[in-house]
Amino acid sequence: MGYRVAVVGATGNVGREVLNILAERNFPADEVVALASSRSIGKEISYGDKVLKAKDLQHFDFSNIDFAIMSAGGAISKEWAPRIAAAGAIVIDNSSYWRYHSDVPLIVPEVNGHVLDRWLNDAKRNNIIANPNCSTAQLVVALKPLHDAATIKRAVVATYQSVSGAGKEGVDELWNQTKGIFVNDSPTPSKFPKQIAFNVIPHIDVFMEDGYTKEEWKVLAETKKILDPKIKVTCTAVRVPVFVGHSEAVNLEFEKPISADEARDLLREAPGISVLDKREAGGYATPVEAVGEYDTFVSRIREDVTVENGLAMWVVSDNLRKGAALNTIQIAEALIEKGYRARALAA
Repeated sequence: MGYRVAVVGATGNVGREVLNILAERNFPADEVVALASSRSIGKEISYGDKVLKAKDLQHFDFSNIDFAIMSAGGAISKEWAPRIAAAGAIVIDNSSYWRYHSDVPLIVPEVNGHVLDRWLNDAKRNNIIANPNCSTAQLVVALKPLHDAATIKRAVVATYQSVSGAGKEGVDELWNQTKGIFVNDSPTPSKFPKQIAFNVIPHIDVFMEDGYTKEEWKVLAETKKILDPKIKVTCTAVRVPVFVGHSEAVNLEFEKPISADEARDLLREAPGISVLDKREAGGYATPVEAVGEYDTFVSRIREDVTVENGLAMWVVSDNLRKGAALNTIQIAEALIEKGYRARALAA
């Protein structure tokens, strides 16, 4: 018997991508259930060659579910993740709500999947696992092999984040503003604080007292939790008029010497990474190439001569995939590989 999977928030951008990837990767599921709010009951969602109809989260019985993949926002996760976990399902949550709880692991399997060994064997575990912020996920995948080799002291990151990171409303706003500008309609910001079409906005999430935004703080806090609390991280998060795919300009300072050639070789051998780094026009990855792909792409790898043991690079990934849906499924796959059995078999 296979696993039973519930996708909470199945009608949203990430929820739909979760269903796509479950089918693409032939996840060993006997049953997949699409759950949403009451206003979306009956809405049809594709799952491979099947069509699922959304069921009501409020009245669903989780007692036979093995994995609940949640992509419904922090408020829903705060209320429902403990309930679902108490029913015995393992919750893999995409929201930011659980990421900073000390008893909840924050996992990118290629980076800190070993944490799941101890977690699975903990009789007191709360059955909740957090998925990182989309920008953090692709960043730490690229940093991990370099950190293992030469120990990163400091990371300076500038993100160029697509509008799909703000959900369907963000995508719609870019589309409508772009069309409107061509017919001389005045673009009216709604989801974003300023015009997003043909513009960039150095502001994602709310501002904090120190001048950083919450999005920038997430990259800092999550990189430390996933990779190494000793790394110093600073970030500027920017929204750009791209539909799907986040990009990052990353500047690193290491404790030990590491050349661009050494970094390139390490990244080529690392899981979840594709290196596209030719020093010629077009010899680098952009969001267009990353869309629909599982890997994180690393380009423009070069030595930074302004600091001792410095490197700079460009990191691109599909934020709806590795940044969200794919990583949740990889967490479930890792748990299965580590011995987590379907409840019907374990009983």
